[in-house]
Amino acid sequence: MTTEAELLAKIPTGLFIGGEWRDASDGSTLDVLDPATGKALVSIADATVEDGAAALDAAVAAQADWAATPARARGEILRRAFDLLQERREEFALLMTLEMGKPLAEANGEVTYGGEFLRWFSEEAARLTGRYGTNPEGTGTMIVSQQPVGPTFLITPWNFPLAMATRKIAPALAAGCTVVLKPAALTPLTSLAFAQLLVDAGLPAGVVNVVTTSRSQELSAPIIADSRLRKLSFTGSTGVGQALLRQSADNVLRTSMELGGNAPFVIFEDADLDAAIEGALAAKFRNIGQACTAANRFIVHSSIAEEFTARVTERVQAMKIGRGTEEGVQIGPLIDDRAVAKCVALVNDAVSRGATLHTGGTAIEGEGSYFAPAVLSGVAPGSDILREEIFGPVLAVSTFDTEAEAIAAANDTEYGLVSYVFTTDQGRAQRLIGALETGMMGLNVGVLSNAAAPFGGVKQSGIGREGGSEGIHEYLSTKYTMAPLG
Repeated sequence: MTTEAELLAKIPTGLFIGGEWRDASDGSTLDVLDPATGKALVSIADATVEDGAAALDAAVAAQADWAATPARARGEILRRAFDLLQERREEFALLMTLEMGKPLAEANGEVTYGGEFLRWFSEEAARLTGRYGTNPEGTGTMIVSQQPVGPTFLITPWNFPLAMATRKIAPALAAGCTVVLKPAALTPLTSLAFAQLLVDAGLPAGVVNVVTTSRSQELSAPIIADSRLRKLSFTGSTGVGQALLRQSADNVLRTSMELGGNAPFVIFEDADLDAAIEGALAAKFRNIGQACTAANRFIVHSSIAEEFTARVTERVQAMKIGRGTEEGVQIGPLIDDRAVAKCVALVNDAVSRGATLHTGGTAIEGEGSYFAPAVLSGVAPGSDILREEIFGPVLAVSTFDTEAEAIAAANDTEYGLVSYVFTTDQGRAQRLIGALETGMMGLNVGVLSNAAAPFGGVKQSGIGREGGSEGIHEYLSTKYTMAPLG
């Protein structure tokens, strides 16, 4: 098995532009830190504005040839990438644990999940269809075809370093689009390793370019302003997404935005409580709570709230905290000290408004960015924890008495990414599908993401969809041609 030192020694540390690894144009570097220790894992190139321009130049130069590459050939490269990822799964899992902090078991799960986008879109590449037929007036032939939108700029977050990259890159490549990828500065190593994997899978030079930088706004703005760019896809906070949408308006870019969430987890009195508890733990503590799909507000019927709170508290108190590489660890470090401080502040605000803290809720002293997972009950309306995306291991419980109250509480947010509902009443379940203002819903399940399903939200949680048959169409333009009959 590859050791940590051996793995880090083989990860590329340069920018990947036009099929070549290179240093930043000004020679600058940035350190990638291990959140479990706060110490540097490795130093990598810190891209400049000039490097970003070079990456877009390379993507533009490769666009025509890549779009003309047969769909089957594009799909086969993605399939080879999937196979290589399975061969290297232990290395990718360890790398994600080192740079992001998640437990190794969860990192292995992300390799599986991220890889599925490669496999799914390798199959979708050859399934693109159009329409052909006579117009209703009988005067001509209508041809409707799908064409790649062109060069794309993909910006990924730090919390799922592999899956967020494959979820964007795979459909772009399948559709015939070239890519400039800018991974988060906190977790760029997985993207660099993935770029090398794509090379090994046979991807032509310039089709995917990767620029790592600590100067994100400075580098991104001129790329977005360049008239040759035709698509922007971003996953991250709503505030940043709004700014990027404003920047994209001048060139009327195609955009996909997967933004913040404030997921309600609603448990009705008729729910299977055992299943609801398992679902709650999965929805809240997956990825140490650092996921846009993480349950944020637990809205529990008053008749079962006390039992639910007591049982989840017991489970949370038993969770093992430590470095993600240690056996049995369920809660690794948060991404940095700012994330810890935010969780502490949200807990303190809720308690100051009358909530009861049952366990955890404090920073853990010592090396690394550790936070003791928390359970709160009696969270009062107006508490910050009910309005803001927590992005950490804090389970906050409030109560309701009627279905109408539950729906109103669940929808009381500007976000609309995902909701979770536990009930055995099928009529109620159908009503909730229509009533909850979210782009996705988990019905009696705590984990719902799947490469074959459309992922995305409504309201201020974003626009567009990733995954499923819908995902590839985010990278395609529809063209209509009229021709004479005969």
